[in-house]
Order: sequence, then C-alpha cells, then structure tokens
Amino acid sequence: MINKAIYYLLIIGLLTSCGNSNSETKVEESEVIENSTNKVLLSSEVVWEKLNPARGKQSPQAGTIWGDRKGKGAGSIATGFLAKFIDGFSSPPHIHNVTYRAVVIEGMVHNDDPDAENMWMSQGSFWTQPLGESHITSAQGEQIIALVEIDKGPYLVEPSSEAFDSGETPVNIEASNVVWLDNKITNWIDDQSEAEISFLQESNTTNLKSLFVKLPSGYTGTIGTNGTVVHSVVIKGELNYKLPEHNEVKILDEGSYFGSTDKAIHNISNHGKDEAVIYMRTDGKIAVK
Repeated sequence: MINKAIYYLLIIGLLTSCGNSNSETKVEESEVIENSTNKVLLSSEVVWEKLNPARGKQSPQAGTIWGDRKGKGAGSIATGFLAKFIDGFSSPPHIHNVTYRAVVIEGMVHNDDPDAENMWMSQGSFWTQPLGESHITSAQGEQIIALVEIDKGPYLVEPSSEAFDSGETPVNIEASNVVWLDNKITNWIDDQSEAEISFLQESNTTNLKSLFVKLPSGYTGTIGTNGTVVHSVVIKGELNYKLPEHNEVKILDEGSYFGSTDKAIHNISNHGKDEAVIYMRTDGKIAVK
C-alpha cells in the first residue's frame, strides 16, 4: 500500500503537471451551451450481469455505466462499470489482461498480493491493479460495491500462472489518507466555493486524469468541464443534477453517473446533511463554482 508521504509527492507532481492556468477551464455559469452533451445514468438504471460467469453463483455482479466491458477490436474502448460483491467474497489468485482503477462506493474491499495481510479499504478509497500482476480481491459488508474503470476492453480474468511484470506499480489509497485541496491551493476551485479536490492519478501518455471532488452540505453551484471525455460517478452522498435541455432535475445517489463529451456546465446541488464525493475521469480541466 502506498504510504502517505509518497502520496503527498504524487499530489505535488499532479499539481505541477495540471498547471495553474484558468484560461482553459473558465466556463461562465450564465453561458448557454448549444447542443449540450450532458448525460445522466441513475444507479437504478444499471443492468447487472455476472462479472466472471465461470464462477457461477460465486461470481461478482457487474453493471456497465459507460463503454463496453466486453469490447473487442473496434469495440475496445474505455469502460466504467460497477462491481457488486457478496459479504465474505474472496477470489482465488488471478490476473487481468488490462490495468484497472477502482473506487470503493459501499462496504469494505481488500485488494493485494495473495500473501498480503488484509488491508480493508472503506468508502471513498482508491486503488489501481496493474495488468499481469497476481492478486486477490476480498469484500465484506452488507452491500459491497466498487467502481471499476479500464482504458480499453475487454476486461478478462485469467489464471495467476500467466502472471507477468508489466512494470506498473499498484496504488492503494485508503479514504482516510486522501489529500484534499481547497481554493487556496488550486484555482480549479472558485474563490467563493468551499468545495475541495483531490488529484489521484494522471496518465503519462494521455491527458486523462482521475480526481475526487468533494461538495459540502448545502452546496449549490456548477462544475464546468472542457474535456472530450468526462465521466463522473457519485461515490458518497446524494446530489441533485439539473439537465440543461429542459431543466429536469435528476437525483443522483451513490453509483449514479453524469458526463459529457464537449464543453459543458454541470448544475449540481447537495441538499443532504453530509458532504458528497464525486469521482471524475477527464482529459480536460474542471472549474468548480
């Protein structure tokens, strides 16, 4: 598991690479964007199926949110899906053909080398699993759900006898170790906003980056995005999301999704008692107001 000191260094590196220019991220709240690409998928609309049919009843469930988890050839695209586990689940040692990123939404998850002691990750924890590396995944809780994300399908489970070293290093960040940045540290947040951001990971070969956005109770504002890829999933709490076409308001609970494929304004409010946390994956920048 990556320690907190190293994580601070990663955050500093991400801040440097992301830059401090506001010019590319500025999206005025009053701006009207024609032909908006905003879209929403409620957690109740997710269709579930077996993640690994070969395990029968022991298989976790998978519900695709975007992309195509089974994609091949021309269908090999970035994908995000929810994985649902039963209490006490523990996989045999195995590998995957692709690297994945994941976030705990409900319950507790352990993901590590087969011989490692259990290190349970709670809601809001982030981890990565490099392709080819043998590992196990375990879960505990009344309901256990995680967001799993890959850059290219298909997502396959393969025997650990085929393990290999891809050169990638896994990252495990428990929720209590997440480093939050406010508007005094990053200008991705408006001076008047009490929101916070945590930069989690950025690709060395693309502009794609992963981050958390934390919105306090009582928040009403916008998240402006300019990326051609914007995938967002509610990890904690419940949000009201206003679609721009007809001002229709959707209630996004944990596991619900919103996104866009062009410059967009996402109108969001948090009427709950507690803070809300969103996971975002984008190739652009964001402006939280």
